[in-house]
Amino acid sequence: MSLRRFILKRLLMTVPILFGVSVITFALVHLTPGDAISQMVAQNPNVSRAEEAQIRAQYGLDGPVWEQYATWIGNVLAGNFGDVYGSNQTAAGVITSRLPETVALGLFGWVFALVIAIPTGIYAAVKKDQLGDTASRFIALSGISIPNFWLGLMLILVGSLWLGWWDVTPPRKPLYHPEMLWHLILPGVTIGTAAAASIMRVMRTSMAEELNKEYVMAARAKGLPEQRIIFKHVLRNSLISVVTLAATLTAGIVAGSVVVEVVFAWPGLGRELIQAIHGNEINLIMAITLFVGVFIILANLVADILYAVLDPRIRYD
Repeated sequence: MSLRRFILKRLLMTVPILFGVSVITFALVHLTPGDAISQMVAQNPNVSRAEEAQIRAQYGLDGPVWEQYATWIGNVLAGNFGDVYGSNQTAAGVITSRLPETVALGLFGWVFALVIAIPTGIYAAVKKDQLGDTASRFIALSGISIPNFWLGLMLILVGSLWLGWWDVTPPRKPLYHPEMLWHLILPGVTIGTAAAASIMRVMRTSMAEELNKEYVMAARAKGLPEQRIIFKHVLRNSLISVVTLAATLTAGIVAGSVVVEVVFAWPGLGRELIQAIHGNEINLIMAITLFVGVFIILANLVADILYAVLDPRIRYD
């Protein structure tokens, strides 16, 4: 099977996956008591039952669950993700407006993870069983074990309250304003710490295994510089394991952004999802869930493509 056919097959497989995700999410939302209309009516006791029924019929929420799902998925296939009941916005409009903040947070977390993990993993593998290796393993285990919400709160305590370097809440500025980018550091470090720790451990293990292989001994016997052996040969082969893990950790970063955005009041999709769950805004919940599902699937597809780039021996037969 060629790489092109493999990509096409994977893209076709996304259809049943996203369908299953949408069915489960739609059912779980309807299992929770109440809905968006109930909350809207509760805030206005002057609304009669007849008016409430009229509002439900207006939004298509008066039928059985299967009928509501059929209507929703028909609208999605037509490119309409529905309206947000509590505001005059569409679900697609909310995602479009909040997406840049979430992308910026995720990219910062990834950059932080890779910048920390790869050099540290290389150093730990080269200095195996020495003090630096022991320290790096301790730091990696700590990074994996610490919950991101606790780490975020500690960073706020130290960076905002003790040192006063950051505000507790983000400034009301455009995303690429220097103040917003400065405020992005704490949530970015929080969301990238666990990924950095996991990648560091895999990088160290993979590098240590590669350094003991015959081609490394042959290269050393030929008199090649140690630096060239490590960075040109060993590092490239070790990155295959890192790419595999990175695709898996993408889901963790996306899921972790929900908690991190709430802790730091970062105006992204994760925080918007929590607010949508509190308000039972099913159209917005479904739209964000599908978007995240597509993102994770594409991240794994990119990882599969990178396998072939990093190691030409890999084929999709």
